[in-house]
Amino acid sequence: MTAPADLSVVDDADALARFDELVANEQRIEPRDWMPEAYRKTLIRQISQHAHSEIIGMQPEGNWITRAPSLKRKAILMAKVQDEAGHGLYLYSAAQTLGITRDTMMQQLIDGKAKYSSIFNYPTPTWADMGAIGWLVDGAAIVNQVPLCRCSYGPYGRAMVRVCKEESFHQRQGFEILLTLMQGTEEQREMAQDAVNRWYWPSLAMFGPPDDQSPNSAQSMTWKIKRFSNDDLRQRFVGMLVPQAEILGITLPDPDLRWNDETQSYDMGEIDWDEFFEVLKGNGPCNAERIERRRTAHEEGAWVREAAAEYARKQALCAEGQVA
Repeated sequence: MTAPADLSVVDDADALARFDELVANEQRIEPRDWMPEAYRKTLIRQISQHAHSEIIGMQPEGNWITRAPSLKRKAILMAKVQDEAGHGLYLYSAAQTLGITRDTMMQQLIDGKAKYSSIFNYPTPTWADMGAIGWLVDGAAIVNQVPLCRCSYGPYGRAMVRVCKEESFHQRQGFEILLTLMQGTEEQREMAQDAVNRWYWPSLAMFGPPDDQSPNSAQSMTWKIKRFSNDDLRQRFVGMLVPQAEILGITLPDPDLRWNDETQSYDMGEIDWDEFFEVLKGNGPCNAERIERRRTAHEEGAWVREAAAEYARKQALCAEGQVA
C-alpha cells in the first residue's frame, strides 16, 4: 500500500498553489502528494462513509438469501452481497492511504460516530424489495458514483471504476426482478408496486439534501472530489427512471411528477426531508438493528482477525529466516 502523505507539512503558499494547479488541470492527487488538511479530512469522511454504506448495505439483502424464490435467485443474490463486501474493502483501502486505519474507521461506525447512507435503515419485508433496491438504490448509486471515477483523489477514483461496473449489473438485476414480478400474478404486481412505493422517496433522498442545505457540496466540487450538485444528480436519476418505469409498467409514486418543457427536466414533488434527517440522526426503522448486527459480527469475528494477524507475523518471520 502506498504510504500516506506527510501530514506534518504545513500548508504554505507554494504547496497550495501546486495542489490547486493539479486539481485545475484534471490531474490526480496521490497519497504521497501534499494536500490541504481539510481536503484530506473531507475525503476520509466521504470515503469511509461510502465504505460503511457498502458493509451495512449487505444486511437488508443478506436477510433474503435463504428465502429467495429459487436456487438461481439465491446464487445471484449471494454474489451481489459478496460484491458489496468487496466494494467496502476497496473503499476502506482507499481511505487508509489518507492516514486513517481500518480499525479506527470500523470503531467509529460501531460507536455511532461515523455515518452511512440513510437508505439502508429501511426494512425489506418482501422479495420485491430486492428488485426495488436493485433498480432504485443501486440505480441512484450509479448516477452518484460514475462521476466519482473522475475524482481528483487517485485511489478513490480508481476504486470507483470497478465498483460502478458491478453496481451497473446490480441495477439490471433489480430491474429484471421487478419485470418478472410485473409479468406475473396480480398479487405479484401489487407486491412490486408496493416495494417501489416504499423505496422511491428514500432513494431520491440518497443524493443528499437540497443544494442550499448541503454544507459540503460546494467545496467538494471546487476540489473536484464530486462533479455535480445533489440536485443535479437527483434530476438525472429521475430522468433515467421515468422511461424505465414505463417499460416495467410501474407507477412512480409522485403525483406531481411531470415533464417541464421550459426547463427540459422533470418537476417533482417535495421530499420529506424531516424523515431523512431523522433517519440520519439514528431514528430510522432499522438504525439500531443495523449497528447492533455490525457490532456483533465485529466482536464474534475477532478470532479470525487475530488468527490472520498471527499467520501474517509468522510468514514475515519465515521470510526473514527467523523461523524454520
